Amino acid sequence: KENISEHRMGYAHRSIRGCTFLLWVATLLLLAESRRAKQPRCPSGCTCTKDNALCENVRSVPHSFPPDVVSLSFVKSGFTEIAGGSFLHTPSLQLLLFTANSFDSIDEDAFQGLPHLEYLFIENNKIESISPHAFRGLKSLIHLSLAYNNLETLPKDIFKGMDALTKVDLRGNMFSCDCKLKWLVEWMYSTNATVDQLYCSGPPPYQGRKINDLVPRSFDCITAEFALKKTLAFESISVEAFTFGNDQYVVYAQPFSGKCSFMEWDHVNMEFRAYDTIESTSTVVCKPMIIDNHLFIVVAQLFGGSHIYKMDSSANKFIKIQDIDILKIRKPNDIETFRVDGEFFFVIADSSKAGSTTVYKWNGNGFYSHQSLHPWYRDTDVEYLDIAGKPHLILSSSSQRPVIYQWSRAQKQFDRRTDIPEMDDVYAVKHFKVKGELFVCLTRFIGDSKVMKWDGSMFTEIQTMPSRGSMVFQPVSIGNWQYAILGSDYSLTQVYQWDTKKGQFVHFQELNVQAPRAFSLVSIDNREFLLASSFKGKTQIYEHLMIDLSS
Repeated sequence: KENISEHRMGYAHRSIRGCTFLLWVATLLLLAESRRAKQPRCPSGCTCTKDNALCENVRSVPHSFPPDVVSLSFVKSGFTEIAGGSFLHTPSLQLLLFTANSFDSIDEDAFQGLPHLEYLFIENNKIESISPHAFRGLKSLIHLSLAYNNLETLPKDIFKGMDALTKVDLRGNMFSCDCKLKWLVEWMYSTNATVDQLYCSGPPPYQGRKINDLVPRSFDCITAEFALKKTLAFESISVEAFTFGNDQYVVYAQPFSGKCSFMEWDHVNMEFRAYDTIESTSTVVCKPMIIDNHLFIVVAQLFGGSHIYKMDSSANKFIKIQDIDILKIRKPNDIETFRVDGEFFFVIADSSKAGSTTVYKWNGNGFYSHQSLHPWYRDTDVEYLDIAGKPHLILSSSSQRPVIYQWSRAQKQFDRRTDIPEMDDVYAVKHFKVKGELFVCLTRFIGDSKVMKWDGSMFTEIQTMPSRGSMVFQPVSIGNWQYAILGSDYSLTQVYQWDTKKGQFVHFQELNVQAPRAFSLVSIDNREFLLASSFKGKTQIYEHLMIDLSS
């Protein structure tokens, strides 16, 4: 009886264990089925297989796909953009393809959350813009195609961080080979990825050329601009820059307040600051002149005569040392300083009927009248220049054409040589050189101002610029850049830049200076400043800034 009882009890235990096992298996099956029921199904408009999905004519990027999908394609879809984070719900993707779609932009971080993506094909679409960070995070991508999208350019450094790339296909686009694409040429030279042959659709100099054959130096992407740096609260009729005692100074002639205002460059704060003044009356020119480490200032006035001041270093102030002959200089309009055969001179252009343009010479103690040039002609400007190794002066006058004087070493004075033909009513003449060739800018108040070139025997016209109240046409040279600035009392001041290939000036920039009368350049601490005097408004200081169009 005991054996029968034990046998029955063992059988019961085995039955209970068997039921428990079956219940456990059933529970697992129910859990699996439950999980299967919660897994995403293939979105509407898409066809899914075990690991692939193809979507056609969908209006937006679906956010749910079966978890085993590793390749996803969109064909003829209607969404207008690939927005940021569009594929955060499909992190297993290894291949993504877009073809014949209508979207026109790819946003920042559009492919975020795809750490395993290796192949990305965006082909035969109509893309107008791609964010610079559209492909950010695709560190595993080895093949990228942006073929046949009519792209004209690509954002700089769009492939940054995609170090695994081995193949980039950019064929079939309309790339404009300008400065915006210079970075791509640089990248093609540095990358290990293979890039198929590409062609420039423009601009004309590059049209049809292979982008793969271009080098970074093929692009001229450095330009410049004059940017307003500071406005000074006074009018001025002339401005002069000079260096004295290793310091940089500028001096403005203020006709209404009757003073010469000096400013010095502050190397600490990197700006111009007030330094000193010379009180005068109806000041038109404050001309600095340095002789044997002594600073002289020739102050030309419309009333009360003109004077010469000297900087007294011990007292650190300007002291008047000489008056200029009031019988010769009645209405001064311009002053030029120069040195010939080791001797120092300055010349004052006098614009009165009774006055006379006069050359003054330094004799060791003061300045004395050395030579008077054609009285009664009402000269408005004098320019000193070198022609064929010989000193010359060009006098501009309202009553005759510009007259050229040449220095006679035998007579130690200037002799009239010739004039500039067919150039009446010239207010001023300024010269400049390009690659050793001599040019002059001739200013007319109304009509045409002109650029002329010295051909070995005379000046010949090469270019005209319309003048609308112009009293200054100033050439300015900064490094390899040659400019000419044409002021205007009735319009904006026009800045022109020399085009070496054309052998002429081309329009460069406009400046808003009221009634400009003079421009002067200061180069200091690796910076360049353009000082602009204004007769009817505030005097201005511009800085010449370099701009990289490829950045």
